[in-house]
Amino acid sequence: MIISRTPFRVSFVGGGSDLPAFYTLHPGAVLSTTVDKYMFITVNRRFDDSIRISYRKTEIVDRVEDIEHPIVRAALEYTELGKGLEITSMADLPAGSGMGSSSSFTVGLLHALWAWKGRHMSAEELARQACEIEIEILGEPIGRQDQYAAAYGGLNTIRFNRDHSVFTDPVIVSQETLDALEDHLLMFFTGQTRSASKILARQSRETADKTEVLKRMSAQVDRLAEILIEGRELNRFGSLLHDAWELKAGLTGGISNPEVDRLYREARQAGALGGKLLGAGGGGFLLMYVEPQRQQDVRRALPLRELDFGFEPQGSKIIYVHR
Repeated sequence: MIISRTPFRVSFVGGGSDLPAFYTLHPGAVLSTTVDKYMFITVNRRFDDSIRISYRKTEIVDRVEDIEHPIVRAALEYTELGKGLEITSMADLPAGSGMGSSSSFTVGLLHALWAWKGRHMSAEELARQACEIEIEILGEPIGRQDQYAAAYGGLNTIRFNRDHSVFTDPVIVSQETLDALEDHLLMFFTGQTRSASKILARQSRETADKTEVLKRMSAQVDRLAEILIEGRELNRFGSLLHDAWELKAGLTGGISNPEVDRLYREARQAGALGGKLLGAGGGGFLLMYVEPQRQQDVRRALPLRELDFGFEPQGSKIIYVHR
């Protein structure tokens, strides 16, 4: 049996600039971190030659091409694996909640399948292969940030180049600053999930009309990284998140909705300096930057389930091997 553990991510600024409709014309960038919520994938040998896949449903098939789950089917074809396997997935968070779960699934699945074959894959290889499967093979209208965040782990700037190459660089921040940032962040589940693909497909079509907004959003990456590296006046982080909220809300329809807008306003009125709706938008988790002395006020203002989380410095890992 092989078990992989792959973290989910929180993207702070720059989202949308990782879409090819933008970065093939202008350099894109995001700043994100992984958190201690995970996708677990197990790969085990079956007694017979059938293939059993267990996720929100269960499939038992005789051939790879008969698998309904598109990522599992594509990953097995990519790694040239087939008969006599059982693959299961378990996640700490629901799908469609804005934490990059689909790409964490793809990265974690590839990691486990290659380990099953006895091959070590670097973070760069896992991320690049996950992008190839999701974007090129399956044709998903998504960007490239989630795959690299999940594979590398930690707090990073991720840059997207016109030739489709991706540069991932750690943001070197003191532990004191990381702890302070973690203490200022609250996360709440809106109770809504959504299809990121639909929102991102619309955003890609409208990119030409929003180029200047996306340039400003990607420029925020270096400003935010500088705030963290300096480790001073951390409240500027919250103010910049609010600026990013206002910029992102103007990108396309579906990124927010009246209920989420109302929740955000009430959190700000209760003391939050800024925040963002994670992922492509439309629902999922609401991240807020709040000074510790105002956090109880914000909690009372938001009738939502809070998610306790911390930063995760590592990317996808193989955590169990038994052959």
